Amino acid sequence: MKVVKQGEPPVEDRTGAAIFVGGKVVGHTIVGPEMNAYYNFTSVSFEPGARTKFHAHTSDQILYATDGTGIVADEDQEIEIKPGDTAWIPAGEKHWHGATPDSSFSHISLQTADSTTEILE
Repeated sequence: MKVVKQGEPPVEDRTGAAIFVGGKVVGHTIVGPEMNAYYNFTSVSFEPGARTKFHAHTSDQILYATDGTGIVADEDQEIEIKPGDTAWIPAGEKHWHGATPDSSFSHISLQTADSTTEILE
């Protein structure tokens, strides 16, 4: 058994990653390949207006909102989510997610360890 305490591992600035636009994004992998061969469990925080570009994953993605107000969108709709809400995005679905223009937003993401991401924007 292993317990990952809050603040472990340290948060990284991910703003410069190709998938993000609109502002500062920080995050950290809570459970990754060094601990688990099946899942990636990641925390991501967006400043107001920051979001991902449209993208798709080769596995389903589950987003659990933990703070602020965010948006999860596909090509047809944008849905506002708040702490305690969960979004399920099926494998291959073109989507984006991030903060609203006037609120920061944080979520935890769960995907399979072998999932890959294609940026579509």
